[in-house]
Amino acid sequence: MFRTRSPRRWRGALAVALAVGLTSTACSGAGGGSSSGGDGKGKTITVLMVGNPQMEDLAKVTADNFTKQTGITVRFTILPENELRDKVTQDVATQGGQYDVATIGAYEAPIWAKNGWLHELSSYADADSGYDEGDLLKPMVASLSGQDGKLYAAPFYGESSFLMYNKELFAAKGLTMPERPTWQQVAQFAAKLDDKKAGVAGICLRGLPGWGELFAPLTTVVNTFGGTWFEKDWTPRVNAPEFTEATKFYVDLVRAHGEAGAPQAGFTECLNTFGQGKAAMWYDATSAAGTLEDKSASKVAGKVGYAYSPVNKTKSSGWLWAWALAMPKTTKNADAAWKFISWATGKEYEKLVGSSLGWSRVPAGKRQSTYALPEYRQSATAFADITLKSIQEADPVNPGVQPRPALGVQFVGVPEFADLGTKVSQEVSAAIAGSTTVDKALADGQRLAEGVAKEYR
Repeated sequence: MFRTRSPRRWRGALAVALAVGLTSTACSGAGGGSSSGGDGKGKTITVLMVGNPQMEDLAKVTADNFTKQTGITVRFTILPENELRDKVTQDVATQGGQYDVATIGAYEAPIWAKNGWLHELSSYADADSGYDEGDLLKPMVASLSGQDGKLYAAPFYGESSFLMYNKELFAAKGLTMPERPTWQQVAQFAAKLDDKKAGVAGICLRGLPGWGELFAPLTTVVNTFGGTWFEKDWTPRVNAPEFTEATKFYVDLVRAHGEAGAPQAGFTECLNTFGQGKAAMWYDATSAAGTLEDKSASKVAGKVGYAYSPVNKTKSSGWLWAWALAMPKTTKNADAAWKFISWATGKEYEKLVGSSLGWSRVPAGKRQSTYALPEYRQSATAFADITLKSIQEADPVNPGVQPRPALGVQFVGVPEFADLGTKVSQEVSAAIAGSTTVDKALADGQRLAEGVAKEYR
């Protein structure tokens, strides 16, 4: 759980947040009252969102649906993941007040709630008869709640991670993917499927610097190889044998059989590479499946197989994440902002997306009821059940083989991790590029982690 921090430490955490917001290249207490007054009709709200396909769909349908129904105009700013994190941290941490609604993730929500930077949303949800907060998946609610048990960000879509593979390429080589593969099996498959002459990589893995880019998948590999960023007593283990073995395995795999330009490849780049049939496998977010099964956006629709996250020493290894909509304390349009959040994260919005854009594009992974919709289940047959089970199996308390000092599967749930993870990721990305070594990258990371540990011991 998150530790109670002294005033000195809170000032330090704020400084870290500001530093991350201003300079990082990283990737991920009010009640129901409001100063907006009335029902929000005629208001204009500003919304900052990450540029993932599901969010772009939201921007497309808002004017003809939400604005038409409520009279509330929505102005969107949509940014790539790394830029989004910089922008939202800078604005919220400095109380800039530029946005009424902002996209944040499972990492930020509990920390920012504790800082007092966000409106709590439970009172809004309780007063909204059509919202049905009880339908939200429990892992998502837990990851977006504060220490007071209240919800501070509403999940727009939730995800774990799994292994996606091109069934046609596997069949051509006579290979069969296990339901629960090991990383050693994945490496063997990648070697057999790598076809550089045809422009097909054996696997696509993120190499783009960022605590929420490169280190999202890599930390899950570290976990299942027996490593951890910190032991329970905050002893850093960044250059420990297990962390080193996992990182070398990852770097060697992507260097030998990964995509071209791997040091600059994040989620979006791998989505495009795999979706164009240019990679035989891809380990990443379960939320990618909807786009891959959309025939208008993917050349591999109907050809993708899905397996659980690869493991080594643990039974499971998938991450847990939610992209969610939060309301900064600085908003002057709280009622209108909640109306938008409620609409965008509600049951009816999923039906709207399914009926108008295609059921595979529903922002799933957040509501139990989604998985009971016949149209969605038919469209998502290949990946719906494995997505839900992967989310339910993810354990942010005990994601590896040893106790942890803070919550998080693919991150460490303290403010300092954004800066730490980003700096170490930059060096690991450089190792993928061949300009440094994993040993040097992790030795430098260990020294940085020692500085973080001093704040908590």
